[in-house]
Amino acid sequence: MGTLSDLLSLAHERADNLGLPYQGALTPAESWQVMQLAPGAKLVDVRTRAELDWVGRVPGAVEIEWKSYPSMQENPNFLAQLRHQVDPEALVLFLCRSAARSDSAARLASASGYANCYNVLEGFEGDRDASNQRNRIGGWRHAGLPWYQG
Repeated sequence: MGTLSDLLSLAHERADNLGLPYQGALTPAESWQVMQLAPGAKLVDVRTRAELDWVGRVPGAVEIEWKSYPSMQENPNFLAQLRHQVDPEALVLFLCRSAARSDSAARLASASGYANCYNVLEGFEGDRDASNQRNRIGGWRHAGLPWYQG
Protein backbone atom coordinates (compact mmCIF):
# COMPACT_ATOMS: atom_id res chain seq x y z
CA MET A 1 0.00 0.00 0.00
CA GLY A 2 1.37 3.40 -0.95
CA THR A 3 0.95 6.60 0.94
CA LEU A 4 -2.01 8.82 0.20
CA SER A 5 0.34 11.34 -1.39
CA ASP A 6 1.86 8.66 -3.65
CA LEU A 7 -1.53 7.39 -4.76
CA LEU A 8 -2.89 10.85 -5.52
CA SER A 9 0.31 11.81 -7.37
CA LEU A 10 -0.05 8.73 -9.56
CA ALA A 11 -3.71 9.58 -10.18
CA HIS A 12 -2.80 13.15 -11.10
CA GLU A 13 -0.08 11.93 -13.48
CA ARG A 14 -2.67 9.74 -15.21
CA ALA A 15 -5.02 12.70 -15.51
CA ASP A 16 -2.26 14.76 -17.12
CA ASN A 17 -1.38 11.95 -19.53
CA LEU A 18 -5.03 11.43 -20.48
CA GLY A 19 -5.82 15.15 -20.65
CA LEU A 20 -8.52 14.90 -18.00
CA PRO A 21 -10.01 18.13 -16.61
CA TYR A 22 -10.28 16.75 -13.08
CA GLN A 23 -7.75 15.82 -10.42
CA GLY A 24 -7.02 12.20 -11.27
CA ALA A 25 -7.85 8.63 -12.20
CA LEU A 26 -7.39 5.61 -9.93
CA THR A 27 -7.72 1.86 -10.36
CA PRO A 28 -10.30 0.19 -8.13
CA ALA A 29 -7.60 -1.12 -5.77
CA GLU A 30 -5.98 2.32 -5.55
CA SER A 31 -9.40 3.87 -4.91
CA TRP A 32 -9.98 1.48 -2.02
CA GLN A 33 -6.56 2.37 -0.59
CA VAL A 34 -7.35 6.09 -0.88
CA MET A 35 -10.63 5.53 0.97
CA GLN A 36 -8.76 3.76 3.77
CA LEU A 37 -6.10 6.48 4.01
CA ALA A 38 -8.46 9.47 3.68
CA PRO A 39 -11.47 8.76 5.92
CA GLY A 40 -13.28 11.89 4.69
CA ALA A 41 -13.16 10.72 1.07
CA LYS A 42 -16.51 9.99 -0.56
CA LEU A 43 -17.19 7.32 -3.15
CA VAL A 44 -20.08 8.44 -5.36
CA ASP A 45 -21.64 5.56 -7.29
CA VAL A 46 -23.43 7.01 -10.32
CA ARG A 47 -24.93 3.76 -11.65
CA THR A 48 -28.68 3.36 -12.11
CA ARG A 49 -30.92 2.03 -9.35
CA ALA A 50 -31.41 -1.08 -11.50
CA GLU A 51 -27.65 -1.70 -11.64
CA LEU A 52 -27.34 -1.20 -7.90
CA ASP A 53 -30.22 -3.60 -7.21
CA TRP A 54 -29.30 -6.26 -9.77
CA VAL A 55 -25.50 -6.12 -9.90
CA GLY A 56 -24.39 -4.97 -6.46
CA ARG A 57 -23.47 -2.06 -4.24
CA VAL A 58 -20.35 -0.73 -2.55
CA PRO A 59 -20.77 -0.36 1.22
CA GLY A 60 -20.84 3.27 2.31
CA ALA A 61 -21.03 4.71 -1.21
CA VAL A 62 -23.15 7.77 -1.90
CA GLU A 63 -25.58 6.66 -4.62
CA ILE A 64 -26.63 9.32 -7.14
CA GLU A 65 -27.81 8.21 -10.57
CA TRP A 66 -26.11 9.89 -13.53
CA LYS A 67 -28.75 8.40 -15.84
CA SER A 68 -32.00 6.64 -15.03
CA TYR A 69 -33.03 3.18 -16.21
CA PRO A 70 -34.66 2.25 -18.57
CA SER A 71 -34.68 5.52 -20.54
CA MET A 72 -31.03 6.29 -19.70
CA GLN A 73 -32.00 9.94 -19.58
CA GLU A 74 -29.50 12.09 -17.71
CA ASN A 75 -30.50 12.99 -14.15
CA PRO A 76 -31.29 16.73 -14.26
CA ASN A 77 -30.87 16.90 -10.48
CA PHE A 78 -27.45 15.22 -10.33
CA LEU A 79 -25.49 18.29 -9.30
CA ALA A 80 -28.09 19.41 -6.74
CA GLN A 81 -28.11 15.90 -5.23
CA LEU A 82 -24.31 15.83 -5.17
CA ARG A 83 -24.17 19.22 -3.43
CA HIS A 84 -26.74 18.02 -0.89
CA GLN A 85 -24.81 14.84 -0.03
CA VAL A 86 -21.12 15.63 -0.62
CA ASP A 87 -19.09 18.60 0.59
CA PRO A 88 -17.33 20.38 -2.30
CA GLU A 89 -14.12 20.29 -0.23
CA ALA A 90 -14.16 16.48 0.04
CA LEU A 91 -11.98 14.14 -1.96
CA VAL A 92 -14.57 12.56 -4.27
CA LEU A 93 -14.18 9.31 -6.21
CA PHE A 94 -16.77 8.61 -8.91
CA LEU A 95 -17.70 5.03 -9.86
CA CYS A 96 -19.99 3.55 -12.52
CA ARG A 97 -20.13 0.27 -14.45
CA SER A 98 -17.15 0.84 -16.73
CA ALA A 99 -15.77 4.35 -15.93
CA ALA A 100 -17.62 6.27 -18.69
CA ARG A 101 -20.51 7.82 -16.74
CA SER A 102 -18.23 8.39 -13.76
CA ASP A 103 -15.87 10.31 -16.06
CA SER A 104 -18.79 12.55 -17.07
CA ALA A 105 -19.79 13.02 -13.43
CA ALA A 106 -16.21 13.90 -12.43
CA ARG A 107 -16.04 16.43 -15.28
CA LEU A 108 -19.28 18.11 -14.22
CA ALA A 109 -18.38 18.13 -10.52
CA SER A 110 -14.93 19.53 -11.23
CA ALA A 111 -16.38 22.28 -13.44
CA SER A 112 -18.90 23.06 -10.67
CA GLY A 113 -16.48 23.73 -7.84
CA TYR A 114 -15.45 20.27 -6.61
CA ALA A 115 -11.65 20.57 -6.64
CA ASN A 116 -10.73 17.00 -5.66
CA CYS A 117 -12.50 14.75 -8.20
CA TYR A 118 -11.19 11.34 -9.22
CA ASN A 119 -12.57 8.73 -11.60
CA VAL A 120 -12.42 5.04 -10.69
CA LEU A 121 -10.96 3.41 -13.79
CA GLU A 122 -12.46 0.08 -14.92
CA GLY A 123 -15.66 0.83 -12.97
CA PHE A 124 -17.60 -1.69 -10.91
CA GLU A 125 -17.88 -4.40 -13.57
CA GLY A 126 -14.80 -3.83 -15.75
CA ASP A 127 -14.44 -4.33 -19.48
CA ARG A 128 -16.16 -6.99 -21.54
CA ASP A 129 -14.22 -10.15 -22.31
CA ALA A 130 -14.14 -12.05 -25.62
CA SER A 131 -17.56 -13.52 -24.78
CA ASN A 132 -18.99 -10.03 -24.19
CA GLN A 133 -19.24 -10.68 -20.42
CA ARG A 134 -18.25 -8.26 -17.69
CA ASN A 135 -16.78 -8.98 -14.22
CA ARG A 136 -13.92 -11.02 -15.65
CA ILE A 137 -11.51 -8.27 -16.76
CA GLY A 138 -10.87 -5.44 -14.35
CA GLY A 139 -13.37 -3.64 -12.20
CA TRP A 140 -14.20 -3.25 -8.52
CA ARG A 141 -15.78 -6.70 -8.11
CA HIS A 142 -13.05 -8.53 -10.05
CA ALA A 143 -10.44 -6.86 -7.80
CA GLY A 144 -12.13 -8.51 -4.80
CA LEU A 145 -13.04 -5.22 -3.14
CA PRO A 146 -15.98 -4.92 -0.74
CA TRP A 147 -19.45 -5.09 -2.28
CA TYR A 148 -22.77 -6.70 -1.56
CA GLN A 149 -25.76 -7.82 -3.56
CA GLY A 150 -28.28 -4.97 -3.78
